[in-house]
Amino acid sequence: MLIAMASSSQLIKTYDVFVSFRGEDTRNNFVGFLFQALRTKNIDVFRDDEDLKKGESIAPELLQAIQGSRIFIAVFSKNYAFSTWCLRELAEICKCVETSPRSVLPIFYDVDPSDVRKQSGCYEKVFAEHEERFRESKEKMEEVQRWREALTHVANLSGWDIRNKQQYAEIEQIVQYILNILRPNLLSLPNDDLVGVEKSIEELANVLCLESVDDVRVVGISGMGGIGKTTIARALYERISHQYDSSCFIDDVSKIYRDSSSLGLQKQLLSQSLKEKNLEICNASDGTCLVWTRLHNAKALLVLDNVDQVEQLRMFTGNRNTLLRECLGGGSRIIIISRDEHVLRTHGVDDVYQVQPLNHENALQLFCKNAFNVNYILSEFQMLAGKVLSHAQGHPLAIKVIGSSLFGRNVSQWKSAMARLEENKSRNIMDVLRISFDQLDEGDKEIFLDIACFFWGGCEAENVNEVLNFRGFHPEYGIQVLVDKSLVTIDNYGWINMHRLLSDLGKCIVREKSPKEPIKRSRLWDFQDLHNALLDNQATENLEAIVVSGDEFNKPIKTTMMADGLSKIKHLKLLYLENLNFSGSLVHLSNELGYLTWTQYPFECLPPSFQPDKLVELNLGGSNIQRLWTGKKPLHNLKRLNLSFSKNLVEMPDLGDALNLERLDLVGCIQLKKINPSVGLLRKLAVLNLTNCINLVSLPKNLLGLTSLEYLSVSGCSKLYNNQLLDERRNGDHLKKLCLVEALFHSETKSSLIKKMVSWPLDLLYSRAQREPVSCLTPSSPTLPCLRELDLSFSNLVHIPDAIGKLHCLERLNLKGNNFVTLPSLKDLFRLYSLNLQHCTRLKYCPDLPSRIDLSSKRYSQLLPFDPIVFLHQRDEIRGGLSIFNCPELVDRERCTSMGFSWMIKFVQASHQCRCLPFSPFGANVESIIPGNEIPRWFNNEHVSIDNSIIIDASSVAQDNYWIGVVCCVIFQIRKMTSPTTAPLSGDTIPVDVRRDLLMDESDHMWLFYFSRQAFIKGCNGRGIPNIDGLKMKIKIRDMEDSRDLCVEWGNEEENFFPEFWQMDKKVFPVEVKKYGYRWVSEQDLKLSNATMMYGGNLTTRKRKFLAMEENK
Repeated sequence: MLIAMASSSQLIKTYDVFVSFRGEDTRNNFVGFLFQALRTKNIDVFRDDEDLKKGESIAPELLQAIQGSRIFIAVFSKNYAFSTWCLRELAEICKCVETSPRSVLPIFYDVDPSDVRKQSGCYEKVFAEHEERFRESKEKMEEVQRWREALTHVANLSGWDIRNKQQYAEIEQIVQYILNILRPNLLSLPNDDLVGVEKSIEELANVLCLESVDDVRVVGISGMGGIGKTTIARALYERISHQYDSSCFIDDVSKIYRDSSSLGLQKQLLSQSLKEKNLEICNASDGTCLVWTRLHNAKALLVLDNVDQVEQLRMFTGNRNTLLRECLGGGSRIIIISRDEHVLRTHGVDDVYQVQPLNHENALQLFCKNAFNVNYILSEFQMLAGKVLSHAQGHPLAIKVIGSSLFGRNVSQWKSAMARLEENKSRNIMDVLRISFDQLDEGDKEIFLDIACFFWGGCEAENVNEVLNFRGFHPEYGIQVLVDKSLVTIDNYGWINMHRLLSDLGKCIVREKSPKEPIKRSRLWDFQDLHNALLDNQATENLEAIVVSGDEFNKPIKTTMMADGLSKIKHLKLLYLENLNFSGSLVHLSNELGYLTWTQYPFECLPPSFQPDKLVELNLGGSNIQRLWTGKKPLHNLKRLNLSFSKNLVEMPDLGDALNLERLDLVGCIQLKKINPSVGLLRKLAVLNLTNCINLVSLPKNLLGLTSLEYLSVSGCSKLYNNQLLDERRNGDHLKKLCLVEALFHSETKSSLIKKMVSWPLDLLYSRAQREPVSCLTPSSPTLPCLRELDLSFSNLVHIPDAIGKLHCLERLNLKGNNFVTLPSLKDLFRLYSLNLQHCTRLKYCPDLPSRIDLSSKRYSQLLPFDPIVFLHQRDEIRGGLSIFNCPELVDRERCTSMGFSWMIKFVQASHQCRCLPFSPFGANVESIIPGNEIPRWFNNEHVSIDNSIIIDASSVAQDNYWIGVVCCVIFQIRKMTSPTTAPLSGDTIPVDVRRDLLMDESDHMWLFYFSRQAFIKGCNGRGIPNIDGLKMKIKIRDMEDSRDLCVEWGNEEENFFPEFWQMDKKVFPVEVKKYGYRWVSEQDLKLSNATMMYGGNLTTRKRKFLAMEENK
C-alpha cells in the first residue's frame, strides 16, 4: 500500500546517490567520510534519519528517496544483515533496478564478499535467527527469501573490497566512478562554452564509430589553434567515458613531455586510467610493460590533447604505433588532438576529424552571450557586432575574447576598442595562434608570412606556388606543411585560403621586426606604411615584397605618394601597386624584380637602368607608358606581359628574347598601330589579345604560324585590313579560339556585330547587316572537322548546308535569329549537347536530332570543376539543352515538343551514366525551352502556378537514398513589352533572349530543367538550407533586364534565401507562369520509353508507332 502511494506521488525528490548501510557499524567512520567526499564534489546524496527506520514497513520518505535516486551504494558490514531495515532497503533497491535500470555499487567494508553472496560466515547465523523468528508466517518467510536473493544479486556485482586498504584512496576511486556515471546528466545543463558544438560532437562520434565494439579505433582531431578541438573532445569524453572500463584525458601532452619527458606521459596515462597515484616507473621500457599488463584487454577511452610531435606518441607505445591497438580490448577508442595533421597521419590514425569554424548563427549566439549576456544583439550595436564577426570568421576563441572585452561598454567605447584591436591585435588570441607558427622551419615561416601578408584572401595555388618558387621558398613542400598544421587550406578548386586571424598573426610578426620604421620590414601591405616608408626615402636591404592596393571599391586613394623612394629598395622581388597615385621620379627599379604589377603607372617608360632579366610577369595595365624601353632587353624568364588600356602606348618592345612568353595582352591600346614582328617568333605564346586596338593596321605575317597559339582576339580592330588573316595560310590544328569580329567585316555600326566566340579553329562571326549567307560553309567544304562550338546567330542565313551534319565533334550549335525554313539532319552529332534555335521566325520543320548523346568528351568534363569567379561568364558553356523559342511558323509543334522532351531525357540519361553533370549552384544542370502547353503525363506532381511561383516539395525523398535528381516542367507565356517598371535582379535565368528589338511569339512554351541530386542538395546548402527534410523549394520567376533573360529566384518556401541585390528601372516583357509539374527521378524512370514518359498509357496504336519511329531516328 505504501509502495503504491509513494509511486503515485508527483513530488518525489531526486538524489544522485542513495547509501544503504548499518549505522552503528559505519556511520561515524567510512560512511561518514564517503558522505563528505560526495558532497565536496556537489553530488546530492540522501542521508537517512534514524527516526525513519521504525516500524515494520519502509517509511514513505525513505521509499521515495530510493525511487528517486540514480545510483545506489550498499555498504556491507558484519552487522548489516542483523538490520531488517537494511535488508528491506536492499530488496527495494533491487526491485527498483529491475523496473528502471540504475547502477548498484557494493562495498565490502569488513566482511568477505563470499559471505554476503552465499549468506555464509557471520551472515549464516543471522539468517538462521531471521528464519526462526518468522517461521510461522509464510509471508515473512517469503520476505526473508527476497533478502537472500537481494544479497546474492548485489554481492555478485562489481564493487570494492576495502578490507585492509586505505579508506581515503578507496573513497577517492568511488567518488570518481560515480562522477563518471553522473557526468552525462551534467552535460544537459547550459554551458556557454558549448555554443554551436553539438553538431561537431555528433560528427566526431560518427568518425569514432562508437557503435562498433569489436575493434580498437584511433582518431585524430585537427584544426587551427583556438578553433575548439579540445572543447569538442572534452564534451564528448564527459558524455561517453562512463561507458568504458578505463578512461583518461591527458591535457597538454606537449608540455608534459617537455617538463618530464616520456615517464611523465606514461604515469599520467596509467594513473588516470587505473585511478592509481604514486606509480613508480623507473624507465620508459618499464612504463611500456606496465601499460601492456595493466590495460591489457581493457575497454578504454584515451584522449591525448595537444600532441605536436610523433615522438610524444611513441612514448606511450615504446616506439610501436600498434601497441595500444594490440593491448586494449575491443570497443576501445583513442583520440589524439593535434594542430599538425602530419603527426596524426604519421602515427597511423584511422581517420582525422577537421574542426571547422562556427557558422554565422552559432558565432552570433556565442558573441551575444559574451558581449551582451543575452541571445541577441542590442540594436545600437548591430553594425559594430557585424564587423567583429566578419573579422573573427567563426573562430570561437576570438569571438569569446573580443566579446568579453566589449561587455558592458557603450557604443563609443566599442568603436575605440575596435580601433585599438585593429592596430594591436589581442595578445590572448595571437599567443594561442603563434604556437603553430613557432614550430615551423625558417623556410616554412617565410611561406606563411608571404601568404598572411599578400595571399590570405584566396588565390590560385598554382599562382602562389609560382611566386613563392621565385622567392626561393620551395612551396611544394612548405605549403603542405602549412596545410597539415591547419595554417592554410586548399579548397576543391585549387585556391589557397588563410583565416583572417592567422593573417593578422603573420602581419603582427612582420611588424615586430620594426614597429616604428616600416622601411626596415621585410614586407609591406598597408597603404599608410608604404606612404611613410617612401617618405623616408632611405636605402634598405630588408624590404623584398610590396603588395598594396587601393580601397575595396577600386577607387584610387587620393593621397599621392612619392615614387622616388622605390629607387632605393635594392632587393625588391615582388612589387604590386594598384589604384594608387604617385608623383616624383623613378630613376631605378630593383633588378631582382620577378613580378611587377603597377596599374596606372604614371611615367612614360621604365627606368633605363632596369634590367628585367629575372622578370616573370609585367603588368602595367591602364598606365601612362608610351614605350617600355628603347632597344632590346633580356627577357628570358618573362611569361606574361600586360599593357592593356595604356592609351599612350605607341610602340611595342622587341620581344625577341622573351622566348618563354605565354600571354600578351594589349587590349585598348588605342595609339598602337603595329605589332612588333618579334611576336611571330614566340613559340610558347598561347594568348594574344588585341581587342579594341582601334588604330592597329597590320599584323606580323607569320602570326598564325605560331603552333602554340590558342586564343587570338582582334575584336574592335576596325582599321585592320579585312582580308589579311583570311589570305594567310593557316596551320589550323593548333588554334582553339580566334575572335575576328570587326576585322572580318568592316562596319561602323558596332552594335550590329555579333561578338560571340567560337572554339577551334576559326571564329565564324557575321554582321547582322549582311543580307547574303556566307559561303564559307558549303557542302563541298572539307574544313572544320574538329569544330566544337559554332555560333552563326543573327547572320541572316537562309540556308544551312548539309555539311553541318558532318561536324562530328560539334558540341554547341547556336543558330538563333536566322531566316532558314528547315535544317539538315543533326542525327549523327552524338556529341551535341546544346542547340539554340530561338527567334528563327521562318523555321517550319525541326531537324532530326541525335538518337543518343555522348558526354564523354574532354571539353565537357573540363567544365565540371566549379569556379565561382568565372561561372557567370561561362554559364552558357556549362548548360546543355535544346532551345526552340519564338518560332511562330513551326508546322508540327506536337512533334517538336515530343522531340525536345525526348532529347532532354536522353541528356539526363547520358549524364547519369557517365556521372559528368557539372555542378552549377546558380541553376539547373540541363534545361530546354520548347513549344508546348501541356505538362507531360510522366510528371506526377502537376500544379497551377500562383504568383508566378513553383513549389517543389522535397519531403517525399528526404529519407530516400535512391533518387538521382528532379526534372521540372513549366508552361509559361511571354507577352509584349510594357512600360518601364522596377523589379529586382537576381542570379539565375530562363534561357530566353527577350531583347526589345525582337518580335515576340506569345504562344505557350515549355521550360524543362533538371537538377542532379548533387546539384539540388548543394544548391540548397549554398542558400542556407542545411538539409532537404521538410523542404518546399520555391522558384520565383520575375521579369529580367531587357537585354538579358528572365530572372529566376529560388530558396525555401518559408524564406527567400536568394537576396535581391539591387533594383533598376527597365522595360520588360511580362512573363506568366501558367502551370508546372515535377518528378523525382529514379534510375528505373530512365529505363522507360520517351513516348511513355510524354503521353503515359493514353496512346493510339498509330500514334505509338509514329513516336516509336521518331525515337528510332
